[in-house]
Amino acid sequence: MAIDHHRPMRVASSQDTSIAVHDLGGDGPTLLICHATGFCGGAYRPLAAALTPHHHVFALDARGHGESTPPADGSFEWSGMADDVGAVAAAVGAVAPGPLHVVGHSMGGAAALLAEHRQPGTFTSAYLYEPIVPPGPVPAAPIGNPMAQAARRRREIFPSRRYALQRYASRPPLHVLRADSLAAYVEHGFEDVEDGVRLRCRGEHEARTFEATGSIHAGMVGGLGLPTTVAVGGTDTGMVADFAPALVAALPHAILQRHPHLGHFGPLQDPVTIAAAIVTHTTGG
Repeated sequence: MAIDHHRPMRVASSQDTSIAVHDLGGDGPTLLICHATGFCGGAYRPLAAALTPHHHVFALDARGHGESTPPADGSFEWSGMADDVGAVAAAVGAVAPGPLHVVGHSMGGAAALLAEHRQPGTFTSAYLYEPIVPPGPVPAAPIGNPMAQAARRRREIFPSRRYALQRYASRPPLHVLRADSLAAYVEHGFEDVEDGVRLRCRGEHEARTFEATGSIHAGMVGGLGLPTTVAVGGTDTGMVADFAPALVAALPHAILQRHPHLGHFGPLQDPVTIAAAIVTHTTGG
C-alpha cells in the first residue's frame, strides 16, 4: 500500500469504519500515536515533530474522531477502538516493516494495550500517558457520566478556526495546551461547513466514547510482556493517575514515570518533555 504524505491512509476496521492514518514523517523505528477521547492524530503533530529525528511517526484517528468514520451501529465501545489500533498496526507494518512502538494517551493507551493483549507482539514497546485502565471494571454512574454530559453540551460549530482557537485558548480545559498543540487540534479537529467550521468528533460520539470508559481494565490486559512506561501527571489528574500503580503492578515489564508539572493533557502541554521521555523509553537510554 503506497503512502500519500498529504492524505491519510485509509484502513478498514470493524463495524464498517474507515480509519484515517497519518504519516507524520521521520527516520528510525516506526512509532504509532493513539490519541485521547475527543482529539485526533493531527493534534499530536508537535509531539511528532520532536520524535521524528528518532522515529518514523504515524498517528491514527479513532472511529468517530478526526477523519475516521463513526461505527455503523453507533456503538463506541472501547473494544472497537482496540480493533482500530490493531488494524492500523497491521497496515503500518505492511508499509513500514520492522519494530513498531506505540504511544497511547488516555483512551488511546487503553486501546493499545487491548490490541496487544489480543495479538501479543503487535508492538515492540508501549509508552502510555495516563491510560484509562482501572484495576477492574467500572460500573456505570447511576446519574450518568459527567464527561459524557459535558460532551453533549459542547459547542460544535464556530464561525472560523481562528474564532475557535481564540475561544479555546482563553478558557479551561484546553487553555493549558501548548499553543502549537492547540492550533494543531483546531486545524485537524474541525471540518469546513456552510456556517463556518464544525468539530469532526461530534458531541454525541464523544459522549458515547466517555460512557464506555472503564470497559478495558487491568484484569483484562495484565501480564503483557512488552516493555511499558506508564506516565502520569501531577496536576488536575485525579482518579486517572491513581489507576497507574495497579496497572504497573499488573504488567511484568512496566515502570511508573511521573511528570509533576503536567496534567492529563501532558503530551499536548509539553510535547518536548514527553517526546524526550518517549525516546529514552524506546531506546533504553
